[in-house]
Amino acid sequence: MPTKELSPRLAEIVAALPLRPGMRVLEIGCGTGAATRAIVSRIGDGHVLAIDRSAKAVEQTMHASRNEIAAGRLSVRQAAAEDFTLEPGEELYDIAFAVRVGALDGRHPEIERQARERIAAALKPDGRLFIDGGDPMREIVLERS
Repeated sequence: MPTKELSPRLAEIVAALPLRPGMRVLEIGCGTGAATRAIVSRIGDGHVLAIDRSAKAVEQTMHASRNEIAAGRLSVRQAAAEDFTLEPGEELYDIAFAVRVGALDGRHPEIERQARERIAAALKPDGRLFIDGGDPMREIVLERS
């Protein structure tokens, strides 16, 4: 997927993520799925799960990502970060990232705590979380139980 669909900011964010072939990536707040598709194109036989709390965003991502979904390289779900759980038997993810996600921007501490717990539970023990607000991303250290 060419990055011409991405804004310069999203292209910079995708380029900053430590992606490698075969990775499992969780995108929190996928919006229309532009970054999602760019990531799918960079991880070879890996898999991306894109979530968004908005039914409209999920519908837009699914519509624009039909090929990636049909190839089994992308799944899309409607879920808020603070409510997200893995499905039974679902494999853990290598990295998670979020861009402009209110549940992770510091304005709602209790929701952010819940979201971080849910994300940590979905990641492998050495899994990493990146959010916007760095240069262009910053890594968030998750507490593991």
